[in-house]
Amino acid sequence: MKKLFLILLCLLYSQFIFAQFKPQEQSLRSLFSDVKAFQVDDAIMVYIVEDTQADNNASTEERKSTELGGGVGFSTGTSNTNVSGNIGTNNNFRGSGRTTRNEKIRSRLSARVVEVQPNGNLLIEGKRTTKVNGETQTITIRGIVRPVDVNSDNSVYSYNIMDLTLLIEGDGTVSKTQEPGLITRFLRILF
Repeated sequence: MKKLFLILLCLLYSQFIFAQFKPQEQSLRSLFSDVKAFQVDDAIMVYIVEDTQADNNASTEERKSTELGGGVGFSTGTSNTNVSGNIGTNNNFRGSGRTTRNEKIRSRLSARVVEVQPNGNLLIEGKRTTKVNGETQTITIRGIVRPVDVNSDNSVYSYNIMDLTLLIEGDGTVSKTQEPGLITRFLRILF
């Protein structure tokens, strides 16, 4: 009877220990699988690789010409009277415009999974702020990553992120130097 009581006590104690034990992330994965983000608060490395080129050309040419003429002539014996009139207008318009924009962005940033969607896609967010010599740069990224796009080293390229929001903002001496002056801003308002 003592042995049965002792065994029962050991079983209850072991159940209590296992109930308190929370498995770590690594124990949920296969021994042969890669460590990849798959749940909320997991970290993921984002390689920001963006190449954007835009070119826009427009030209307009318009010509308009109007002429109106008239004349009256008569003659009597010794005098010739000739009255003539002519009216003409001419409008020419030529306009053209061109915009070209090239951007290359290369960086890497750690992000974290903030939501796992019902289909398994991961909503990620990340932010990095650096300050060098009084110049502050902030990079913010947000988007949806398919688990199949996560590389074996737990990284993803920015061009594989759906609904990507990428903000790169700078503040400091260089940024302030690039802003137009007060007079230029005033003239832009007027014209």
